[in-house]
Amino acid sequence: MKGILDRFEGDKAVILIEEMKEEYIVNRSALPKGSKIETVFTVEKNQTTYNIKGIDTSNTEALAQQSSDLMAKLRAKSRGSKFKK
Repeated sequence: MKGILDRFEGDKAVILIEEMKEEYIVNRSALPKGSKIETVFTVEKNQTTYNIKGIDTSNTEALAQQSSDLMAKLRAKSRGSKFKK
């Protein structure tokens, strides 16, 4: 199953396991090297906890591209700020 690194809270990392609709909180030091927000991991459920098997690079890149495309669409629609400078 897949887990997405949602955020860091101090020295903890919050990983969202969408398939189980759960959050998995782990020490930041336990993450694979190169992990950052929106990194997709392959995880395995082990009774009451999860084990991170590694980074799912293809899904991580696809998610990054999807976010980038969405931001580009939003910027294209933007008419600027409503506030006077």
